[in-house]
Amino acid sequence: MLAGNKGEWSEVYTLLKVIADKQLFAGDSNLNKIESLIFPIIKVLRDESNGTFEFSYNKDLVIVKNNNEEIRISVNEFQKQAHFLLSKLKEKTSATFSIPEIEKFINSFNSHSLKAKSSVKSDIKIVIHDQRTSTNPELGFSIKSQLGGASTLLNAGKTTNFIYKLNKVNFTTKQITQINAIDTRSKIKDRIEKIKELKGKLQFYKPESSVFENNLILIDSSLPNIISEILVLFFTSNLSKISDLVSEISEKNPLGYNLENNHPFYSYKIKRFLTDIALGMMPSKVWTGELDATGGYLVVKDDGEILCYHIYNRNEFEDYLFTNTKLETASSTRHEFGIVYEENRQLCFNLNLQIRFL
Repeated sequence: MLAGNKGEWSEVYTLLKVIADKQLFAGDSNLNKIESLIFPIIKVLRDESNGTFEFSYNKDLVIVKNNNEEIRISVNEFQKQAHFLLSKLKEKTSATFSIPEIEKFINSFNSHSLKAKSSVKSDIKIVIHDQRTSTNPELGFSIKSQLGGASTLLNAGKTTNFIYKLNKVNFTTKQITQINAIDTRSKIKDRIEKIKELKGKLQFYKPESSVFENNLILIDSSLPNIISEILVLFFTSNLSKISDLVSEISEKNPLGYNLENNHPFYSYKIKRFLTDIALGMMPSKVWTGELDATGGYLVVKDDGEILCYHIYNRNEFEDYLFTNTKLETASSTRHEFGIVYEENRQLCFNLNLQIRFL
């Protein structure tokens, strides 16, 4: 019997729902569908361990092909199964669970997996008809579901630490111990406050990982400095949404851009950063700018509606990422940040970058 968590069952729901709908709606930055931007679906492709499943249409029938087998199932049956699965997902509260009725249905066309093949970068591939260009491109998607917990866009690690120097201060050992001993719920924020109280100031030095630093510079040479400013603001204020943080940084203009013509310097650069993360950039690997097979996201809303965000429609994709992400505090112990330490006779303090969907 197949057992999985909400995220894994959401992937099955997305497959069934997309096939049943026979079209994709693009979404805007506020997770509303754009009625005028519809992509009719030609076929859906899903890679599993026992081969690639191809779902195409013949009027009101779905033709399922896998290896040399061909099975025909009504579109209406996919609609019924998607509706039933959604109702079950809204009921379930346990970490993992089985849904025998859905398992029986997907087994009927020889599918035996809740998730796409792990070695494949896309959760699902869809051939659409683009009415503007009269072409049928194959688009790869990752599935992001609001039916389970919010997923991360950028996972924390030592590679996402940013190093700050504590200049013009000479803390005593007792003062350093006092700062590092602060263990409140908002301990990073409170430690920074204590540093300020002792006349210390965080001055950005560099990202801890040279690979991540160079990845950022490749995207935009100002990104290390911009992100360092955003991190300090996040850890010293009540702001966490990317859009709010960038708005505040834009007002302060710490990099001294000429804003007299209202160029969106900060939001433009952060949108490029978020988009490159979404399309494959990882802090620990050299980024060449070459997109992986996944060019976008299918977002499953909590009411079951599915919206399409793809680099194919770059503006909507960037706006979605910018509006629907936030910074959060990862484990400071695990990722070694948030303490005063000495390196090469210089006092330093690390802050960590982790980005999650709202």
